[in-house]
Amino acid sequence: MIDPHAAPEANYARYPSLEDRTCLVTGGADGIGNAVVSGLAAQGAKVAFLDLQADKAAATVAACEAAGAKHTPRYRVVDLRDIDAMQTAIAELVEEVGEFTVLVNNAANDDRHRWEDMTADYWDDRLNTNLRHFFFAIQSVAPAMIAAEHGSIVNIGSSCYMMQEDMFPGYAIAKSGVEGITRTMARTFGPHGVRVNTVLPGWVATERQLEKWWSPQDEAGTLNDQAIKRRIYPQEFAQMVLFLAADDGAACTAQQFLVDGGRR
Repeated sequence: MIDPHAAPEANYARYPSLEDRTCLVTGGADGIGNAVVSGLAAQGAKVAFLDLQADKAAATVAACEAAGAKHTPRYRVVDLRDIDAMQTAIAELVEEVGEFTVLVNNAANDDRHRWEDMTADYWDDRLNTNLRHFFFAIQSVAPAMIAAEHGSIVNIGSSCYMMQEDMFPGYAIAKSGVEGITRTMARTFGPHGVRVNTVLPGWVATERQLEKWWSPQDEAGTLNDQAIKRRIYPQEFAQMVLFLAADDGAACTAQQFLVDGGRR
């Protein structure tokens, strides 16, 4: 019997092309973003990230240093709903790290809410929190990728809208828009050697998910829906992002990649 609570042992791939590659991750202080930052740092990449949580951001850097990262990750504390502040922070990080040739648009917030309670202000907040900054982060880094004639943009979506989950309509609708950004910008940037893909998680066992939304009933339902009968962990999800960031994913663009344990 597989223990659904046990993280799997794994010997993950090494990607030589990621060594010294300049990478930017939004929402990199915890959860999936933390796993991506840690994974890139372990590959020897020059990683920078943005997050609103100063304490967790500092802890992420300390953990990467303790693990022997070749380059200490850099970060800025910023609210990504403030596009001007975000783009200023990115410009500052470029001065420290160099022009980015990898962007992982990850930051999001899946707080539960009812459609009956939605206000116009909260609708705008859900789109600003979960979608708008994706485009403007791309706008900040794409010119350098085009000039370099290579780059990888990985947008983190969600399978929630595909599964018709109804506990957070503003979040689910915003996440459906991520695929529109991916496919549109993949066509725009493809002639310049810049790839754009979406990676969609199912129910990934992050600290936030386990603290805020976990229940025995919900986990049992998720495992029943999954072909793999155990939890999916952030470090597993991050492996698909690393593959797409590396040269190994050079022929992949305008695609959706599900990392959900075969959820139906």
